[in-house]
Amino acid sequence: MIEGLSHITLIVQDLEKTSAIFTKILDAEEVYASGETQHSLSQEKFFLVGGIWIAIMQGPSLPIQSYNHIAFKIPHNEFDNYAKRIEALNLHVRMDRNRISGEGNSLYFHDYDNHLFELHTGTLKERLTAYARD
Repeated sequence: MIEGLSHITLIVQDLEKTSAIFTKILDAEEVYASGETQHSLSQEKFFLVGGIWIAIMQGPSLPIQSYNHIAFKIPHNEFDNYAKRIEALNLHVRMDRNRISGEGNSLYFHDYDNHLFELHTGTLKERLTAYARD
């Protein structure tokens, strides 16, 4: 039986540049850095983002961008603040998809390795309620 999400691992070219995304945009706490030590496939760092363990490992970037993404919940009143954080790191904000009223707002941005992140103000319950009304 699945107990929950263990962790998410992303492969990135530059651990330090990606670390800045995690700490400066996602308010991550860095809890481990391998340095030159290699316990796994390559050098790595571990972060906690909203209680979720995310690992980044050094390696080649994804070849293309897609809509596969990881979404994090943010408060609605912090939406503009997070947009400024993304802009401060010169990351491209992807246009939001068409939305119906009540499902929340999203900021999408790609990291330096073509991973897509979403910062979303809504909840599953709100989305299902909005879809039921539409």
